[in-house]
Amino acid sequence: MTTQFIPSAGLFPSRKAAAPAVADDETSTYKLHRRFDRMGRLVGDTGMQKLFASHVVVVGLGGVGSWAAESLARSGVGKLTIVDFDLICVTNANRQLHAVRGTTGKPKAAVMAERLRLINPRCEVVPRQEFYNAAASDDLLAGAPDLVVDAIDNLAAKTHLIATCRKRQIPLVVSGGASGRMDPTQIRIADLNAVENDPFLAATRKLLRKHHEFPHRDKESWGIPAVYSPEPARDPLELDYDNGEGFRCVCPQGENDLHGCMHRNVIYGTASFVTGAFGLACASAAVRTLLGQPV
Repeated sequence: MTTQFIPSAGLFPSRKAAAPAVADDETSTYKLHRRFDRMGRLVGDTGMQKLFASHVVVVGLGGVGSWAAESLARSGVGKLTIVDFDLICVTNANRQLHAVRGTTGKPKAAVMAERLRLINPRCEVVPRQEFYNAAASDDLLAGAPDLVVDAIDNLAAKTHLIATCRKRQIPLVVSGGASGRMDPTQIRIADLNAVENDPFLAATRKLLRKHHEFPHRDKESWGIPAVYSPEPARDPLELDYDNGEGFRCVCPQGENDLHGCMHRNVIYGTASFVTGAFGLACASAAVRTLLGQPV
């Protein structure tokens, strides 16, 4: 489904023109235009037409991806495929938009889809409760998406997604590591091969060169915008309920084994004002790319 402004009417009615009749239907064309009035005044009729006609895939709906997906919906993107295998955990509440009272234990993709449809009833939202990997790649990227937002924190999945998008010439925005940071004013956007002081993206580049034939020359542009922060990550602190035994998982039993706390060596602290800012920066880079503007 693609939704476009009526070219003859434009986004902004003439000051002297009679106000159009407003239907009671929340999804009426007029109300859709008014819903994105402020975005339209920033990018114009043509820009909104491009956004309404765009299909973006967001992979990973955590502290970064959930904010990126919501910002894209609020920007008027016409179709969003949102991908995450995981269930909502009580520990997600400090930074993930879908984590509110009553959603613990529910699929992140399904809950986020409900939220995005409330923001824009005319947006086609496709939730996929799947783990991105080589086997699922073709299906999850079907339909020739206009852009992909990579908000994955698994290195193998992340590098495969980046390499696949490069091979298929799908524009891509990559998120670096947001954990352990406290200062959102240090967040930057740079070419993936020019990012500095981000160990997660450094490891990503190493695997891309080793397994996916990415160029080895330092600073050579790969044409892939990456959101990152050069702020050093802070080591996680021990809390009282750890009882001197180091990190102890507080998640309910039965969580998804693919991302269980006890399968990770360390759990860094996170802050919504950093992870959210990462997601919003990803959305900014995505929208500018869709509009053909420099990032």
